[in-house]
Amino acid sequence: MKDITSIYTNLFSPKSALVFYEAQGTKGEVYVEHFDMDKNGIPINAHPLTTREANRLAKSLITVREKDEPFLKMEGILSNNVLHVDPKKGEALWFTKAMRRELFFTEKLGIANGLANVPPMLWKATRQQLYVFGLRSNRRPTQTTKLYNAPFFNVYENGNVCMGNVDIAIKKSSSLNVFTSAWEQNFFNSYFSHLMQNYNPIEGNCVLLWDSLVNTHLPFPMDVLKRSTTTLNQLL
Repeated sequence: MKDITSIYTNLFSPKSALVFYEAQGTKGEVYVEHFDMDKNGIPINAHPLTTREANRLAKSLITVREKDEPFLKMEGILSNNVLHVDPKKGEALWFTKAMRRELFFTEKLGIANGLANVPPMLWKATRQQLYVFGLRSNRRPTQTTKLYNAPFFNVYENGNVCMGNVDIAIKKSSSLNVFTSAWEQNFFNSYFSHLMQNYNPIEGNCVLLWDSLVNTHLPFPMDVLKRSTTTLNQLL
């Protein structure tokens, strides 16, 4: 017989063990004892479970659970607004049609909060970062579709969104539907506050633009959109 165990890449050996003791009676108090394992797999060095060991165990269980969760998996039929998904990189690319959204502005801008029509948009996101761009058509974008700078405050010229103090809490277990919806809510539910690095995203005055659109039913004026130097191919 030939020992072939060395060729297996996932060969596990016991390193430690936990024994849970429960007191008899109505209180049901629990005591946890931790054992190290010797080279023969026999438990040794019994001692109470320390806080450090408990934290390591909790972190390990969370990591295993997250690996098993379907991050960026689509629930049901793939939506027509999704353009590209890469679960390994943890990123997605999608678009939204022109719509009416509630917008929030800091007091110093002098723009009232309220509903306004926003243009079609292209979105790219990971769990930590969001990029947004403007579109001039509600048609599904292709690789040759021209992109425009997103006509909003708090957005850099490359499309990266400064989320400020907004708490980004997108779980590694998020499905694609939850992921895209969460980013759209994070973007529109945060307060627009300032232009980034003296960069003006539109042709004209950004403050006057939104002041004229909020709480009206005026369509978004597409002619104010500036052409972006970023192409859709570069985002794939």
